[in-house]
Amino acid sequence: MDEGRIAEGKVRHHVGAAFGHVELGIYLILAMLLVATALGALAAAARQLWTAIGHGTVAVEIPRVLNGLLIVLIAVEILHTVRISIRSHMLVIEPFLVVGIIASIRRILVVTLEAAALTKEGQWASAGASDVFRASMIELGLLGLVVLVLVVAIALLRRHAPVSSDR
Repeated sequence: MDEGRIAEGKVRHHVGAAFGHVELGIYLILAMLLVATALGALAAAARQLWTAIGHGTVAVEIPRVLNGLLIVLIAVEILHTVRISIRSHMLVIEPFLVVGIIASIRRILVVTLEAAALTKEGQWASAGASDVFRASMIELGLLGLVVLVLVVAIALLRRHAPVSSDR
């Protein structure tokens, strides 16, 4: 009976190790793709900014450049989460909350810019413009609430979670 348990334990160990190697491989591929995404988005934002400087349209292009840079921040923060997962072999929640905050702020900026364009271009007379503006304000309020909830969640995690040496 003991030989059967020993053999079963060895099989479980080998299967667990094999899945661990597969998991590590997937994390490494994901990390490489995130690096490529971040570098591509960074290059695109730099190209947009350089073109805007050359054409004298910096004020118009800054929101688009900022949007691209926030995408870079999101990719880097997810890459950080993958790095922590590879190192510690466990999923860490806080970086995902930070990504949620960055994504929410990115959307807040986009909605704000769209609402500003609506008011600047004098489109209030068009049918449905006030409905679009009202929906934008509701979305901004909800996004602000999401940011607040995520910040509180991070504060609670830091206060009550064990200290990690990775951050």
